[in-house]
Amino acid sequence: MRRWLPLLLLVSCRDEQAGPRPRGQPQQQQQAAQPQQPQAQPGQPQQGQLRTLDAIPPQVKLTFQGTGTWADGTVAYLGTMVEPAILQPGQPVRLSHFFRADKPPPQGYRFFVHVVDAASGQMAVNADHEIQQGNGPLETWPVGRIVFDQHVFQMPEGTGPLRAVLGFWKDDGRLPVDQAPLQDGQNRMLGPKLEAGGGPQLPEYKTPRTAKAPVIDGKVNDDVWKAAPEVTLTASYDGRPVSRKTTARILWDEQFLYVAFDCEDPDVWGTKRNKDDDIYNEDAVEVFVNASGDLANYNELQVSPHNVNFDARFVSRRSDLPTAMKWESGMTTAVDVRGTLDDDTADQGWSAEMKIPIANLANVPHAPQKGDVWRFNLYRLEHLKRRTEIEGQSFSPLFVGDFHALPRFGKLVFE
Repeated sequence: MRRWLPLLLLVSCRDEQAGPRPRGQPQQQQQAAQPQQPQAQPGQPQQGQLRTLDAIPPQVKLTFQGTGTWADGTVAYLGTMVEPAILQPGQPVRLSHFFRADKPPPQGYRFFVHVVDAASGQMAVNADHEIQQGNGPLETWPVGRIVFDQHVFQMPEGTGPLRAVLGFWKDDGRLPVDQAPLQDGQNRMLGPKLEAGGGPQLPEYKTPRTAKAPVIDGKVNDDVWKAAPEVTLTASYDGRPVSRKTTARILWDEQFLYVAFDCEDPDVWGTKRNKDDDIYNEDAVEVFVNASGDLANYNELQVSPHNVNFDARFVSRRSDLPTAMKWESGMTTAVDVRGTLDDDTADQGWSAEMKIPIANLANVPHAPQKGDVWRFNLYRLEHLKRRTEIEGQSFSPLFVGDFHALPRFGKLVFE
């Protein structure tokens, strides 16, 4: 298959952003390095170079499946991927379109994309642009190859549901869409609907109060853990099933929050050895807690397979890292490895237990009581291959590449 660098950067380098940025960067640079919405990607095609594909890569999850064609089957619309999955007014949106020429395409046609009101068809955004920055005029498309295009526009404020419509124009006419139900009556092919807000309902975890504290030895085999519901983490970006199973349980009493993880892992490893090392760049399990529910003051607590801890207290999303790291949670942790740590021979996995003093957490309104609801999330960073193929897992899917996406934190319900 020919190289497809722009798309590769789009779909395979999603920054899960667990933990802060490297501490060597000044704070201003850290913020600049943390795009939370789609931005233009590096590695765009060089002038005059059209990039094509044999097939849509398996990493690409089409938001909208296209079935229509133009000009008696000359050009097929295969679909569009919309990022992020949950759209917000005033924020950038990236559309990645996929097409295929099944016959030699006609000369002189240019590409258009309109974002219109889904009900009336009235124009909201004119997102016209040239395919691959001018490198993909329609007449240059090779028959049988897939041509992709990506572009970014800003989601309008104060609008209802929108829809992307697209096609090809020349002079005063548009390339005809073959299927009447798939166009808007103006030869604009119907693309994905675009609606701000929404997203799946936030999941809840109902944590039981325990009269007896579990033994913190890294082994999740105490009888007290049986009272805590077991949850299985899913892909942090969109909730899909993951490659390696992770389960978690939570208990509480008046003084402590108890969290346990159990991770399938054929290669348990880590190089960090010191408290507050950047273990979030290796295998780790994590708890984020926003006790007040204000979606601002929160704690990040992590454990590695070497039982190295990282903890931080943020006063707003990703606030000043050196200040955040001065906080000490006082938590007690333990890890149990089922295999040989740091040896690349086959392992079975590892488990971790955390005993977190509630009084030390940020903005705790009062000692927990039955019926209280906090905001929280659970995460795992798993390196399917060390430092290369990384899988982010979570309790509540984020739909954006950022573990600090507070609005998507789940609900911790005290029972």
